[in-house]
Amino acid sequence: MGILGFIILGLIAGAIAKALLPGDDPGGIIVTMIIGVVGALLGGFLASAIFGGDPLDEFFDISTWLTAIVGSIILLLIYRAVAGRRRA
Repeated sequence: MGILGFIILGLIAGAIAKALLPGDDPGGIIVTMIIGVVGALLGGFLASAIFGGDPLDEFFDISTWLTAIVGSIILLLIYRAVAGRRRA
């Protein structure tokens, strides 16, 4: 998958993660989308480490989308925990 496709996948995965985890994010939608791109990378890395496959090889593959969304959700939860602790 090309870098442009990967960025688009991450942006959409970040939006889906935000929709699944509503609430106040300290950085707003831009930070959430950046978290989506990094989360897609994290999800792909974890899936390849755990399952031994390459889930980020096809843009329209369901495993690619699931790993990107799960990675984005994990990273968004970590970000909320760290940023929420700073604000309190």
